[in-house]
Amino acid sequence: MEKVTYKIPNINCDHCAHTIKMELMDLQGISQVDVDVTAKKVEIAFENPATTNQIKSLLKEINYPVAE
Repeated sequence: MEKVTYKIPNINCDHCAHTIKMELMDLQGISQVDVDVTAKKVEIAFENPATTNQIKSLLKEINYPVAE
C-alpha cells in the first residue's frame, strides 16, 4: 500500500472534495481518499493496479491538476 499527498490549488469547497473523492474511488486499486479543502491537499492510499501517473492524469482530466 502506498500513500501520496498532492497539493491541488483548484480545491475551493466541499463540492470539489466530493467530486475528487468520487472520481478517484472509481479507479481500481484506490482504497482511501482524504481531501483537505482548507489546505488544498488530497491524500490518496492506493496499490496496484493504480499508479501515480494514473492518479495525476485523472485529476487533470477532471480539472483538478496537481501543483508541480
